[in-house]
Amino acid sequence: MQMKPKARIVALWVLLLPLVVAGCAVAPPIQEMSDARQAIKAAREAHAEQHAVQPLRNAEIFMNKATEELQHGDYVEARKSAVAAKEEAVRARDNSVAAEQGK
Repeated sequence: MQMKPKARIVALWVLLLPLVVAGCAVAPPIQEMSDARQAIKAAREAHAEQHAVQPLRNAEIFMNKATEELQHGDYVEARKSAVAAKEEAVRARDNSVAAEQGK
């Protein structure tokens, strides 16, 4: 018994859609890693090593964790860690700028 053309198309979509969705979900977090590196650089340029030591240290820890996770192919966790690194780096930069202005 042959399937009708419309049924074939539906069956093909049912089979391929999960693969397409899964492929999108596990892409390497290239942009997030880059954003985190840039935020850490900006924090250092704002003298966060002197004024916001702990947030900068946290950002670096998260960045190292993201790098390890990326190397192991754990893209979901690497993305989370890179986002956390950026958030901490932005906090370090903001705290440092505020401290510099308060001098």
